[in-house]
Amino acid sequence: MNWLDAFTEYVNIVDDYVWGMPLICLILFGGIWLTISLRGMQFVQLPRALRYMLKNEETGKGEVTSFAALCTALSATIGTGNIVGVATAYVTGGPGAIFWMWTAALFGMATKYSEGLLAVKYRDHDPETGRTLGGPFYYIERGMGPRWKWLAKLFSVFGVMVGLFGIGTFTQVNSICGSFNTFFQTWIDPAKTHVFTIFGNQYSCGVIFGSILLAFMVGMVVIGGLKRIAAVSEKVIPLMVVLYAVFVLLLLGCNITAIPAAVAAIVKGAFAPSAVTGGIVGSFIVAMQKGIARGIFSNEAGLGSAPIAAAAAQTHEPVRQGLVSMTGTFLDTIVVCSMTGLALTLTGQKFGPDALQGAAATMQAFREGIPFLPWIVTDFFLMASLILFGFTTILGWDYYSERCLEYLTGGNMKPVMIYRWLYIAAVFVGPYMTISAVWGIADIVNGLMAIPNMIALIVLSGVIAKETKSYFDRLKRGEITE
Repeated sequence: MNWLDAFTEYVNIVDDYVWGMPLICLILFGGIWLTISLRGMQFVQLPRALRYMLKNEETGKGEVTSFAALCTALSATIGTGNIVGVATAYVTGGPGAIFWMWTAALFGMATKYSEGLLAVKYRDHDPETGRTLGGPFYYIERGMGPRWKWLAKLFSVFGVMVGLFGIGTFTQVNSICGSFNTFFQTWIDPAKTHVFTIFGNQYSCGVIFGSILLAFMVGMVVIGGLKRIAAVSEKVIPLMVVLYAVFVLLLLGCNITAIPAAVAAIVKGAFAPSAVTGGIVGSFIVAMQKGIARGIFSNEAGLGSAPIAAAAAQTHEPVRQGLVSMTGTFLDTIVVCSMTGLALTLTGQKFGPDALQGAAATMQAFREGIPFLPWIVTDFFLMASLILFGFTTILGWDYYSERCLEYLTGGNMKPVMIYRWLYIAAVFVGPYMTISAVWGIADIVNGLMAIPNMIALIVLSGVIAKETKSYFDRLKRGEITE
């Protein structure tokens, strides 16, 4: 066993400990508690939230429009987790993991709404510079009181770690370059003659070229700050979601008769995994653990990341931005993740330790699911999707982690500029780590980041309910307009 394998084994042990039942229960309890406090608002007000998503306020303090803030948040959430993360959960936990993704998302919509509301309510706006800073660190400090500032700082430390070592860099670029590698060795260099040894492991030209290109592209954008990130996200996010949706709908159309059986396998696998997996995959706990962990990884509800972007929105009403933020979870998991999960299930992809891993599993599902297209076409499309999804996530998480660092340093921008270069370096290093280690590290820091944020949301649930009631009462009386 080399040092990389030993490190991966250690990471997996810590991952299982962090994402044990206590954290799963905290996140689910928080979502359920907020759903009850808000009387199922995420279901009742979803049509209004979707309208608000496309209709910006004409006035309001902030740096970017509500839609741009949502796109910045979606740039971080709709990423490789929607393709590779779903496949990882499926391979490890079986089809039942998809059900627990849905469950986490439905309650997570109330969580995401609450995060967006509190972010706007407690944000800090500098009229001289026009900059707006907000997120869990401010609603912990200002909502819960100054004596809880240590918890706000703890959240910010974990936020920087998630950006540098978790969702923001390693997982995204590793998945992107993994798809580069699969495509390169399948269609360009099947004899594997262009292979180099790095860190004791062999990598193709596709991986090396991908790491250099991505680091350069990320550097070109992140150095420009929030407005450049938001401008790129507004253009890329809608396009990539529509293209991926069209491609998956084509797959579902080709296998429409298998959809009922696939849905049944997902539901049955959530509560009786052995009935579906034949004992190949772990227990009910494994399906729940991987489904919820990957669901949180993908939609980030409860993580505390999206409210950092929501705080920059040009809006007067915290509730309005909370509703807009809520649509992010719906689009990310209920729409995009479901597409990938159904594609894997209805094409009968294998699960367990001997199954294909990461992007390779999803590629195989698309190959088998759309038989009339040449494999090179489906492989290229999925590789392109991973590049777009992962690239925008890298950009979004640079913004999140920079804001966490800015809070920690009291607004000193010098450490932030240094951090940007470290972030670009992490993008370059990401492809040379194992898939298991990368996703394990991401799960660990995600879980640690979620803990202080979920504590704050539960403590401030009364404020959230009061603010929500006030908004809809004023709307009903005609004091404000949509």
